[in-house]
Amino acid sequence: MEKADGVLPGRRVRARGVLSNAAGRFEAHGVAGFDDGWGPGEARLVRTEVRVERARSALSWNRSPDLPFDRSVNPYRGCEHGCVYCFARPSHAYLNLSPGLDFETKLIARPGIGAVLARELRAKGYRCATVAIGTNTDPYQPCEAEWRVMREVVEVLAGCDHPLAITTKGTLIERDLDLLAPMAAKGLLRVGVSVTTLDAGLARRMEPRAALPARRLEVIRRLAAAGVPVRVMVSPVIPGLTDHEMEAILAAARDAGAVGASWIMLRLPLEVAGLWREWLAAAEPGRAAKVMARVREARGGKDYDAEWGKRMRGEGLFARLIAQRFDRVVARLGLAQALPPLRCDLFRPPVLPGDQLRLF
Repeated sequence: MEKADGVLPGRRVRARGVLSNAAGRFEAHGVAGFDDGWGPGEARLVRTEVRVERARSALSWNRSPDLPFDRSVNPYRGCEHGCVYCFARPSHAYLNLSPGLDFETKLIARPGIGAVLARELRAKGYRCATVAIGTNTDPYQPCEAEWRVMREVVEVLAGCDHPLAITTKGTLIERDLDLLAPMAAKGLLRVGVSVTTLDAGLARRMEPRAALPARRLEVIRRLAAAGVPVRVMVSPVIPGLTDHEMEAILAAARDAGAVGASWIMLRLPLEVAGLWREWLAAAEPGRAAKVMARVREARGGKDYDAEWGKRMRGEGLFARLIAQRFDRVVARLGLAQALPPLRCDLFRPPVLPGDQLRLF
């Protein structure tokens, strides 16, 4: 029989990215599925659950030399897009949930985080710099249509002219163009849209609930038409699986209106490595050995190397060739690798109800 939250060997979970739900690294006990032969063999549907967290803080701070920002906001924990390769999966272990199936089916929404953010932006010691959103999980994943937590955050930032950088695969960003377009016109916004592959079949297997590649290109087109500077993110570049598409992705994005581009090598931290190998063996058995050989070639013989300066781009001959190809094609297409900095001089602390009384 099948135990709670377990996935039976050889059983597919419909419209989800990973094939298993192993316990996180902090758990004392694991949960596994056991097939006694009586259960049905067809794929099963696991529904998405959304739990609520009342945020006590909104801004998350980092000092990573690999990142171009020092602060971010996470409207959600977990991501229903279900990208099997997502480097954020291990963060679910801190919630006593699995980085596997739990990460894409047991989500945490943080309604009310906009008010918390406004309070933090009003602190006397606050110094304005770009807030990055979408750096961990996607703020425009499907549940945003109901919960509108990202909308809260954008309303606060737009209301006080605070610079914002968004990363997403989600089409829901188009809903917020009424706020985002005026921010872009003031030099307060840029958006990165991730396009991993142009192969719709591969995208559906690898990123089961994210928008298909053609639809993401349409998002770029609509954002660009609204005056939003868009950077196409060829990330992750998957050696032996998607790396041959780099030039085509960049050209298609440029034609859709992207003005900048970036790339990141496939990252397989902690539990992601096992989840990726499991998926690869099932979804791409003919290419699995080649892909992992290339991954390890770019990671010093390991599945992953988290060393500063290497974790985003890898190392070795193959990684250098990817970087050279990228540099040449963006130069030919006229895409910028670095977009102009966003303005900080317009920022003013958010105004809260009752503040007008201070004028008297």
